[in-house]
This record gives sequence, C-alpha cells and structure tokens, in this order.
Amino acid sequence: MTTTTGTPRFRLGFLTHVQGRGTDLAQTYRNATELFVAADELGFDVGWVAQHHVPGSGGGLSSPWTFLAHAAARTTRIRLGTAITVLPLEDPVRLAEDIAVVDTLSGGRVEVGVGSGYSELEYAAFGRDPARKRELTTEHLSVLRTALAGEEVRTPGFRVQPAPGDFSDRIWQGVFSAPGAQHAAAGGSNLLLNRAAYGFDAPTDEIQRPWADAYLDAWDRPRRPRIGLSRFVFPAKDRRTALRHIGDDVHRAALRMAESGAFPKGLAPEEALRRFHCFHGSTEEVVAELRQEKVLPLATDLITQFNPAVLDHDTAIRALELIATEVAPALGWQPATEPALAGV
Repeated sequence: MTTTTGTPRFRLGFLTHVQGRGTDLAQTYRNATELFVAADELGFDVGWVAQHHVPGSGGGLSSPWTFLAHAAARTTRIRLGTAITVLPLEDPVRLAEDIAVVDTLSGGRVEVGVGSGYSELEYAAFGRDPARKRELTTEHLSVLRTALAGEEVRTPGFRVQPAPGDFSDRIWQGVFSAPGAQHAAAGGSNLLLNRAAYGFDAPTDEIQRPWADAYLDAWDRPRRPRIGLSRFVFPAKDRRTALRHIGDDVHRAALRMAESGAFPKGLAPEEALRRFHCFHGSTEEVVAELRQEKVLPLATDLITQFNPAVLDHDTAIRALELIATEVAPALGWQPATEPALAGV
C-alpha cells in the first residue's frame, strides 16, 4: 500500500458476513445487497462476502455465488468476491461453473477467495474429514484452477461453460501461518489475511507481518503479488459512539471464541477489542491507528469489515460512507469511477 502521489493506489474493499438481528434472513440479505449498492456508488473497488454453512449470530450466507449473482445485477462497477468460499466442501468443477456464470453476468468483475474453513459440524454435514482439510484444499484448488483456465478437466472433452475469463490473477487464498503464505505464493494465489490472528497474545499485525514477508519472499511470478488485508474498521463521531455500536458484540464474540481456545477465557471488553484488532473511534483516530498498522504498507487491498459486530443497516451505511470519504482518502486511496480492474 502506498500513500504518495504518482505510485499505484491500493484497492478499497468491504467484507460482509451477511448477518443481522432477529430471524428475518430475507431482510438481512436485502440489507447486504444494499451495502453492495452503496459501496458501488461510493467508489469501493471490491465487495466481499464470507461463506458460512452453519448460522452464526444473526444468520450467515451459505450460498455466496447465488448472492453475488444478485449483487451483480444491482451494481455496475464494483468487483465481487468471496472471502472465503470453503473449498474442501465444494465440488471444484461445479464451483467453477458458478464462478464462470457470475463472472459472465457481471462483465468480468469476479474475485475468488478460497480457504479450508474451520467448522467440524460443516465438514460432517458434507461428509468430509476435517483432518484432511489442507489436503482437500490443495486438491480442489488444483482442479478449480484447471477449470477456470478453460482447460479440459477430469475427463477428455469436458470444459466449463461459459468459457471463463482470465483468472490467473483473481484467485486468493486465506492463510493462518508463514508456511501457509509460502504455499499460496508457490501456487500463484493472491494472499488473504484475516482480521485477527487467533491463538496468539501479540497484536495481530505483529503476528501477520512475517507471514506477509514470507509470501513476498516466496513469490516468483512475473506479475505483481497481491495481498488482501482484512481489518475491522468502524469510524464514528467519536470513540464513545463507536463503542456503543460495537463494544457488546465484540465482547460477546470474544467470549464465544474463548470456548474453542482461540482467545483466553474471561477477556475484558477492551482486551476483546484488541484481540479482534479493531480500528474504531473518530475518523482521525482510525486513520492515526491504521497508519501504525504493520501489515498495511504491504497490502494491495484493504478489506474493511464490521464483523463480529452486527450493526443496524443505517449505521453500517454511514460507516461505509466515512471509510470511503474520510478514512481511506487520508491513507492515499482515491474512489474509482470506472470498473475496478483485477490487476490494479
């Protein structure tokens, strides 16, 4: 990422886990669609969704490519991606078909983020062994790459249709270690880093910076390597206002994650915010904190999100506006007016 005139600008994204309050998932999906519409109008470069087969607090999105096809029809220029699709639970050829259809409908605006997931319940429901998740991710990604390259896949004479566009620089992998980052680089994938590093006491950016460095050191392709940095970013009038909207949700989420060992038990609210690496407060405070973020200087994509906070729709829209009009420009970003290209 750069902040000086004359150097390549970073792309600005937002990520939604498509969660709401209550049980009206139809309204939750409509609200998520309107986030894409608003982000499109504000000049965001990429809108991302996360796949969850098991509902979390306020729902979740089990079928991201169906949703993105709908979002494509409501938007004109914003790129559309998954962060992530749980690849071991997918048939990679069928997934390639869905991706190719959405890419065709959207005019070539698709980004594909994949990962291994973490829920043993999801693996059980799909008849997959969670002990093989890394192996399955590698196997399925190889098939997916072949299919999206328009090559024959699995049997002579079969190719995915519609014929895919060029996905050579549009496949991303979510990783949680330096070896994982090196593996992603070796395969030619772009790198996705999560909003928080679980199982560590040190700040997230201190943990993830060596992963990003390892990725760049291992990169040997002629094209520019790309790093997508997901971060919790919630600007508001001031820090007190921000905490009123996000504090309880973040604290509850940290306590839930402590049950699985991701965080220590009994975290105080402020420590929960630190563990989720939350950038919150006035726009000036958020900008100042992001300027100290250790991975951000290497990022080609800043992917903002509010999860695990579940905001009311108007508050989420207002936060997107502040990110696009005040926070990101202060960091060197400029809003796009044309479709965001894959390699920018």
